[in-house]
Amino acid sequence: MATAHTKTLSRIMNLPSIILLFIWMIVPLGMTIYYSFQRYNLLTPQRRGFNGWFNYEFFITDPAFFEAIGNTLLLVSGVLAITIIGGVLLGILLNQAIVGRGIVRILFISPFFIMPTVSALIWKNMLMNPIYGIFAHIAEFFGADPVDFFAVIPLLSIIIIVAWQWLPFATLILLTAMQSLDQEQQEAADMDGASTLAKFYYITLPHLARAITVVILIETIFLLSIFAEILVTTNGGPGTASTNLTYMVYNRALLQYDIGGASAGGIIAVILANIVAIFLIRAVGKNLEA
Repeated sequence: MATAHTKTLSRIMNLPSIILLFIWMIVPLGMTIYYSFQRYNLLTPQRRGFNGWFNYEFFITDPAFFEAIGNTLLLVSGVLAITIIGGVLLGILLNQAIVGRGIVRILFISPFFIMPTVSALIWKNMLMNPIYGIFAHIAEFFGADPVDFFAVIPLLSIIIIVAWQWLPFATLILLTAMQSLDQEQQEAADMDGASTLAKFYYITLPHLARAITVVILIETIFLLSIFAEILVTTNGGPGTASTNLTYMVYNRALLQYDIGGASAGGIIAVILANIVAIFLIRAVGKNLEA
């Protein structure tokens, strides 16, 4: 009886959190699924009605859809490459005994706490502006023509901005993993005459494998929904050169007022994100079991 009473009490205590989770996640998802099968445009609300799979077909057959998928994958892979390689190198640097190491670490992690919109505005107006940006002045100093980054290389510019935000996170995780490295292995390798490169390849890098996998998992989940940086800097342009799947859904909902089409795009984005997340979770599980 005591066990049954305890189980009942625990279920009652968990009920508020379950209800909150239901309201916060399940209800919006259910409404999105419902609207994805509706012909619902805010400009013509009187024509609302069941639309079948038309919204999904229209969204997928949009010429910009596959370009948005490609841009999303390029954005995620580009940021991951920069943050992982840069995080390993900076982690090695910050792991050295230098003066003021604690202060340097605190200052280095600060970009991660800047709001994405503010970060994008700083890069757009203070650094990458082709007229009065810092990079423009540097180019003029060396006798070169300033580059209009968001017109010439819009997607690469966004990758740089997002990577700058996420590099401290990757560095912090990898630095923590480096500090747990067994120093006896390093000393044994030094006694055997191993070079610095050999020690990194055979000792440090295998030790960082799990941390790198975790960084990839966490960053990918967030990078699939990058939006603010694109909105503030390029608005998905020029044309659709920097449009990812998230911005495409936003464009359909708030610029074209097509709630049904945007809902279908949102469901497609959720499905793709879950596929990527499941794949990465399995990869993390295999890595941690190794």
